[in-house]
Amino acid sequence: MAIELSDDLIKLEQQAWTEIQAGTLTVDTAAAVQAAITEHAKALGEDRFKVEAALKKHVRHPED
Repeated sequence: MAIELSDDLIKLEQQAWTEIQAGTLTVDTAAAVQAAITEHAKALGEDRFKVEAALKKHVRHPED
């Protein structure tokens, strides 16, 4: 079963990925993404690492 990802969570990860690619990732951005992942995982009752993996796959490899 696929993990549901919120639009807000996807937007945060897209921002972080853009910053990573540009070499400008800030601690604030990274912390915001991690906090949002943790909160989302708790709300879904899912393992946070599975949520993070699904999110990164969705944002970084959308064709898969």
